[in-house]
Amino acid sequence: MGFLKILLIFIFCSFPWPSSQSDLDTYIVHVEALKSLLSTQSSLRDLESYYLSFMPKTTTISASGNEETARMIYSYHNVMKGFAARLTASQLKEMEKKPGFVSARRQRILSLHTTHTPSFLGLQQNMGLWKDSNNGKGVIIGVIDTGISPDHPSFSDVGMPPPPAKWKGVCQSNFMKKCNNKLIGARSYVLDDGSPIDSNGHGTHTASTAAGAFVKGANVFGNANGTAVGVAPLAHISVYKVCNPAGECSDPAILAAIDAAIDDGIDILSISLGGDQRRI
Repeated sequence: MGFLKILLIFIFCSFPWPSSQSDLDTYIVHVEALKSLLSTQSSLRDLESYYLSFMPKTTTISASGNEETARMIYSYHNVMKGFAARLTASQLKEMEKKPGFVSARRQRILSLHTTHTPSFLGLQQNMGLWKDSNNGKGVIIGVIDTGISPDHPSFSDVGMPPPPAKWKGVCQSNFMKKCNNKLIGARSYVLDDGSPIDSNGHGTHTASTAAGAFVKGANVFGNANGTAVGVAPLAHISVYKVCNPAGECSDPAILAAIDAAIDDGIDILSISLGGDQRRI
């Protein structure tokens, strides 16, 4: 009986039990790019398989497939070679020993920022760069923020041409009916929120500031009647949601959005986000 107890204790202690959620942190992991994966013949699937080789091996299986895939939450190929994953401290130490590992850092949460862009840039509506830019016609602006309210009149596509031929982006399936020749792309990179809809208001504000259409009869609580317009009213908009309704934006999600925006063919990125102010 005593031998059986010792045996059971040994088995219990030796078995690789899954890590609890409280032990896991999200890290951005930078790895070396293999020359074989930089060729034109290599695919993104090959690159992701390489990233998965860095992940810890485990005997547990998640509901969506294997645990390695479940814990890798984003993979990157444009802004950097690497990925974001949920890891324990001990798993990160093991990963650091693997050939090709460069660095890793814990995720940061950024907050929403806004400034008076036209006055900051010294733009004047009837002269100079603003006038010569043809109101942004043919330009695609990627807005990385809290999402968008697609029914806002600033995103009407009246008088807008189709997006340029170089455009490769999409409106995700649950949002396709909301897109038009003005709002040409919309995706969410918030893990627990699959909709690009803006529940905060900041993303709608920044998108309309950048490229809002001409809206007549605009006012502020019945005062200051006039026409509201963005900096580039003839530009197209693609939205990448990276922030939750509380305005918390993880930098792994921001990197994933930038990575996708580059693939999509955007011309300009609008990112009105930042960290806490610190003295240098």
